[in-house]
Amino acid sequence: MKRTAIRILLSFVCMATMMPATAQFNFKKALGGAAKAVQAATLTDEQMAAYVKESVDWMDKNNPVLPDDNPYTIRLKKLTDGITDADGIPLNFKVYDVIDVNAFACPDGSVRVFSSLMDIMGDDELLGIIGHEIGHVMKHHSKNAFRTQLLTDALKDGIASTGGKAAALTESQLGDLGSSLVNAKFSQKQENEADNCGYDFLVAKGKNPWGMVMAFEKFQKMEGENGGKSSYVTKMFSSHPETQARIDNMTKRCQKDGFKRPVVEEKK
Repeated sequence: MKRTAIRILLSFVCMATMMPATAQFNFKKALGGAAKAVQAATLTDEQMAAYVKESVDWMDKNNPVLPDDNPYTIRLKKLTDGITDADGIPLNFKVYDVIDVNAFACPDGSVRVFSSLMDIMGDDELLGIIGHEIGHVMKHHSKNAFRTQLLTDALKDGIASTGGKAAALTESQLGDLGSSLVNAKFSQKQENEADNCGYDFLVAKGKNPWGMVMAFEKFQKMEGENGGKSSYVTKMFSSHPETQARIDNMTKRCQKDGFKRPVVEEKK
């Protein structure tokens, strides 16, 4: 990472020496931005953690977080009882009372589940989704996506580390970084990795991994009903492996490992 950052800065310097004097004044501004981007590129894990925490705190402040005595929160706490960490990363769970169907997990272990998603998912299905999202954290997909967004904002807005501490963020920057956590899109390889890692995570925590299969099946049905217009369905499956292929992969693992598929009673 450091070598790459140095190459970025050197390329700007070389370009500056080749430019006419009349153009060098404006170029100094771009060079300053590049220097700040280099600083951001070499952020330590501690500085990255500080930025993530600040972004998560901002989201919790700017979204309706349901209290501990709310039925949604009580349900989520019951479902995640005993799920306290992922590879040493402490986990914390909250419910956002919003109409979007969504859920996401942050590099610091903050897991946020939207009430509308809880409305359409059974307990096993919801655990399957949570396992998948935690899989992204354990494989460092969420961290890498956040770093990419941070670097983008560094070049655009001049975010940099100062004196060994993470620079203060504006409300706009916090909003952009928060949005990158909620709406992060991952590659086909990353989604498959999160599926398998999430499966292993659920099994290690004593949970039935069939919930992931059942959740994917419900998403597949939603794709057929509304053309995949749900933002979460789009994020999970658009430009990713076919939904059926992911269902088949998780089904084979469940059957091979001898897990029994939960029986779900139809709502009357």
